[in-house]
Amino acid sequence: MSESRNVRSPDESTTEITEFMLPGDVNNLGHIFGGVLLSMVDRAAAVTAMRHARQPCVTVSINRVDFKEPIYAGELVMCSARVNYVGRTSMEIGVRVVAEHPISGRRRHTNDCLLTFVAIDENSRPAPVPGLELITDEDKERFEDGKLRRENREALERELANN
Repeated sequence: MSESRNVRSPDESTTEITEFMLPGDVNNLGHIFGGVLLSMVDRAAAVTAMRHARQPCVTVSINRVDFKEPIYAGELVMCSARVNYVGRTSMEIGVRVVAEHPISGRRRHTNDCLLTFVAIDENSRPAPVPGLELITDEDKERFEDGKLRRENREALERELANN
């Protein structure tokens, strides 16, 4: 980014949290409640956003959650969060969820999630965040994809406001 603000690489704020899923976390089908998973995803993304911004951040939206496979009690769930895109005050955080059987070690990619966070100042108003240092081709691709998603959301909001 060519702006005069500080920049940080996505690697500086990447976060992984792991939790053991217990019987109280499952629904009547024996699958982990979506809300339990979303709580983990939101926490991992929040830590990543705060690490990037180095200030308090709040969830603005959960833009996408793809449930690929169920997660069961007794499995470890790992949420890996990374900054994909930054605007002036907002950040898109991508979270990849993997379930692991702790005995066999078998891992399954169960979810992909996208969330938007905004940094806030001492008055709870949006605050500028550092730019994103795009080092690898993957960093550049994630950034461009995030920028396109943001533009598409803004265009949809304008279209809906005009109807």
